[in-house]
Amino acid sequence: MPITCSKCRKNPATVKRPKTGHAVCKTCFFDVFETEVHETIARSNLFKRGEYVAIAASGGKDSTVLAYIMKTLNDRYDYGLKLVLLSIDEGITGYRDDSLESVKRNEKDYGIPLKILSYEDLYGWTMDKIVKEVGLKNNCTFCGVFRRQALDRGAALLGVDKLVTGHNADDIAETVIMNVLRGDIARLQRCTGITTDTEGLIPRSKPFKYTYEKEIVMYAYFKELDYFSTECIYSPNAYRGHVRAYLKDLETISSPVILDIIHSGECMRIKKEIKLPPQGLCKKCGYISSQEICKACVMLEGLNTGVPELGIKKSSKVKDKIEKLSLQCNGGSCNSGGCTT
Repeated sequence: MPITCSKCRKNPATVKRPKTGHAVCKTCFFDVFETEVHETIARSNLFKRGEYVAIAASGGKDSTVLAYIMKTLNDRYDYGLKLVLLSIDEGITGYRDDSLESVKRNEKDYGIPLKILSYEDLYGWTMDKIVKEVGLKNNCTFCGVFRRQALDRGAALLGVDKLVTGHNADDIAETVIMNVLRGDIARLQRCTGITTDTEGLIPRSKPFKYTYEKEIVMYAYFKELDYFSTECIYSPNAYRGHVRAYLKDLETISSPVILDIIHSGECMRIKKEIKLPPQGLCKKCGYISSQEICKACVMLEGLNTGVPELGIKKSSKVKDKIEKLSLQCNGGSCNSGGCTT
């Protein structure tokens, strides 16, 4: 005998929500999914009427559903937002070039303009070239640092008021675990925040903070959204992947564990003496940094001088190289395209 939808009590249930365990029909699933995201946006005051908002779009399930939801809710609840898609081309043949085709189709389907920036244009390097230089061990570190800065640069170039990303509840729970495992206690203060608002940078928001990854996949599937589902060819050995597998094992035991971990991160009290380094401006590129020379510039210097480990290792030789780079910038002898000295 078919199970009846626990919400409308009329239609046969077709979906068992991973987040709550409730069995609902497809129509009710769409309704609760969209309503929960709207309530997250409203409760956290993520936007103000008339703001120009960039959606970080990779072509994957999270960003595709985010673009669709932002368009839908903006129209339904009259947020009054101006939306734009912002994509970063890391230069990964057979992966990013294909996923960007999905983003271009989203641009047409949703009527949201698209801006694409590439690592090649910003840094003079593609991830394919970087991997040839550094191998597969630390490539995700390079990509993560460059991508974060590239999104901020793209948002600044567009002149937007806010940047939204498709980070979901699973992503945030993974970050909490990673920070605990690495002893990065200081970052626990901000890794669960729904908005990252660093002085001098365009604020980033996560409308999917409390949305399970599985439900995003189900939503995309039932809505028949056009997205790219292939995993990055360079990420199988990423540290986050091991944490993700661990979290999935925990979820099979208790589905609320994802939200429980996020709540734990939110409630952790950090000693007053444990603080993040104060933010300043990188002397080489002018980008926000907690050091004299930002991580992206250090990594780029390493790649350009044939010392790729410069941005990874912390040996005395590396420290000397960074200090030398800092002195060059202070003295105005740096010839980097982004140098502000």
